[in-house]
Order: sequence, then structure tokens, then C-alpha cells
Amino acid sequence: MESDGTAENASNVIAEREAPIVNTFPSNKWIKLNVGGQIYTTTIDTLVGREPDSMLARMFLQDGGMMPSERDEQGAYLIDRSARYFEPIINYLRHGEFVCESHISLKGVLEEARFFGIYSLVSHLEEKLSEQEQLLDDRPLTRMEVIKAIIQTSAITELRFQGINLSGADLRKLDFRNINFKYANMSRCNLSHTNLNYCCLERADLQYANLECAQLVSVRGLCANMEGANLRGCNFEDPTGVRTNLEGVNLKGACLESSNMAGVNLRVANLKNANMKNCNLRAAVLAGADLERCNLSGSDLQEANLRGANLKDAELALMVTPLHMSQAIR
Repeated sequence: MESDGTAENASNVIAEREAPIVNTFPSNKWIKLNVGGQIYTTTIDTLVGREPDSMLARMFLQDGGMMPSERDEQGAYLIDRSARYFEPIINYLRHGEFVCESHISLKGVLEEARFFGIYSLVSHLEEKLSEQEQLLDDRPLTRMEVIKAIIQTSAITELRFQGINLSGADLRKLDFRNINFKYANMSRCNLSHTNLNYCCLERADLQYANLECAQLVSVRGLCANMEGANLRGCNFEDPTGVRTNLEGVNLKGACLESSNMAGVNLRVANLKNANMKNCNLRAAVLAGADLERCNLSGSDLQEANLRGANLKDAELALMVTPLHMSQAIR
């Protein structure tokens, strides 16, 4: 009989150990959390209502299956995590909106949200961080970043800014010889007095850029977009006779006044409303170019090829040499 009682007591102990943990916190009960030394006062309903499967919910739900942590001397439940990153999380659980001060790292909040199992917030933060990284990738390089790249690149190594965003950058008076800017966004850049000799500007975006007095000898600018750009006083002529190639370039509304463009290839270029006053265009190829309402007054077009060019309403006063419309394509 005595042995039977002992067996019964042992089975009761085992049953108690295997029984599920049951917490008895009412949903409207106020509790205190000590997170990294910072005290937060909230309700059970706040902790379990929005994310019932989170770690916090399982700590305080009646059938959560997880016992709360130990308490400090004030009765607050101790949680050894960062208070800085926990505050946006508790506020999210209170009202469902994520609000975070600008000085708080979203990555830090994300790690805490993962720890506490607040998965709806995890998804939101991952999306937000992805958007920020995308914006950072699209951010234009600064002058100092460009200079640093030039300094760190060996003189015998090709430097490429192909497809890079340089829009609005102050790049005046820099030496960019032989650099590849193909497909680069250089719109509204300040490139005045810059040396761009032998550069590749193919299909680059130079809309409204300032290239006043820039050196553009033997540049390859096929189909570049230079609409509204300032190219006043630029030099395009290569003394060795190699043509600067601006075939198909968009120079609509651009200013090229007093530029040396001798021998430049401007075949089928868009030069509508461009200011080409007093330009040196000797032996330039303008075949098929759109020169409608272009100001060519005072320009030197000796031996220039204008076969098939559109000269409707072009300003041709004070020409240095007669216009030769039938020159062979050079």
C-alpha cells in the first residue's frame, strides 16, 4: 500500500512537470518592462493584441507557453535588450504606426523586431531599408568622391564613370582626359574649364550642363544629350586631324558661341535654336543636321558639309565665307 502511494505521488509530479505553462495575466493588466535599464509601462493587451505570436505575447498570454523573465526591485520584468531600439517597437504595438526618430538606426530596430518576433514590423522595416539603399545607390557622386577616385586610379588604368550619376556636381577645372562617361548622368553639372579631351561621352546626359571653355578635343559623344547646355568658348579641334564625333547629338537650344568646332562631326545632330554665333566650323560635317532657327551669324563654314541639313529660319548674317551646300561628305 505504501509503495502504491509513492508511485502515485511520483506520477503527479511528472504530470505537473509535463502540464503546459499557464499564465494568468488579465488583458487589461498594467505591467512594467525594464528594457536595458529603461522602464516602460504598458498593458498586456498592447503586448499581445497586435502580434499574438511574438515573444512578448507568449510571455504574457494565458496560454503562451513561456514564462516571463525575472523582475527587478521595482517589480518590472527584466529584458536584456537595447532601450534605444525597443521604444519604436513598443510604440508600434500601441498604435500600429512605425514612428522613429531620425537619429535611431533602422537596422538596429530591425534586429530587435526580429528578436521579439514582431514580423509585421520586420517586413515593413526590410522594405523601408531596401528603399533607402536604392536611394543611396542613385545618389549623385560629389566633387570630393570624384577627385578621390581619380587620385586612387593609376595613370595606366582606364577610369570609368560609365552609367554613374554625377548630376549637379561641381566638377569645374578638373582633368578628365581619357575617362569613360558613357551613359553617365551629368545633367546640370558644372564642367566649366574642364579638360575632357579624348573622353567617351557616348549617350551621356549633359542637359543644361555648364561646359564653358572646356577642352573637348577628339571627344566621342555619339547621341549624347546636351540640350540647353552651355558650351561657349569650347575647343573641339584636334591638331592631329582626328575628328570630334558628335554624330546624332542633341544640342537643341545649346550655346556654342565662339567655340572652335573645326572638323567636328555633327552629322544628323539636333541643333534647333542653338546659338552657334562666331563659331569656327571649318570642314565640319553637318550633313542632315537640323539647324532650324539656329544662329550661325559670323561663323566660318568654309568647306563645311551641309548636305541635306535643315536651315529653315536659320540666322546666316555676316558669314565669314559663303555657304557650300553641295560639299561631299568628308
